[in-house]
Amino acid sequence: MANQSGPVCRLCRREGAKLYLKGAKCITNCTFDKRSGLLPGQHGLARRRKASDYGIQLRAKQRARRLYGVLETQFRHYFDRAERSGGVTGTVLLQQLERRLDNVVYRLGLAASRREARQLVSHRHFIVNGRPVNIPSAQVRPGDVVEVREKSRKILPVENAQQLVQSRAVPDWLTLDAEHLRGTIVRLPERQEMESAVDEQLIVEYYSR
Repeated sequence: MANQSGPVCRLCRREGAKLYLKGAKCITNCTFDKRSGLLPGQHGLARRRKASDYGIQLRAKQRARRLYGVLETQFRHYFDRAERSGGVTGTVLLQQLERRLDNVVYRLGLAASRREARQLVSHRHFIVNGRPVNIPSAQVRPGDVVEVREKSRKILPVENAQQLVQSRAVPDWLTLDAEHLRGTIVRLPERQEMESAVDEQLIVEYYSR
């Protein structure tokens, strides 16, 4: 989450799926793989009860929040704005989450994880349309250009992320100039280009109770 400073592997175990909150470490040295099926905490070995409809909807919402690193108040704000948009609420909600600056930096392969992208943006290592931006939740629009600041191109996280670019495809709604560490938002993302692990219909049902 946005202020999560402790261990994050327990969040994956709580949601029962890898959320890749630690980037490459989730592939090479993952606690989830070692303790798969166990809930975090002292009751992790207890038998799981059959989830209610409410419980299923809650878990879908929590998984989405944790994937994108958004706190509850801000997530509800995204939902309310999506509901008022006049479009398909679930799709508009995901588009807002995808258009966050920290998520775009991650999608472009300029950070190993959304958590790392959020930190890099907060430390003013990126510029949008030629201006430094230090707000991870800033919404980018089609035509915006996101790039690494000239003086930040040699910092270790950015150099490490460049090595991962080759193994992670950039979605079609973005274009990447790998040589200049620059990305452009071409258009709004379509549903199949956004997180497949998120069930937006369950989220809509949760907030529509």
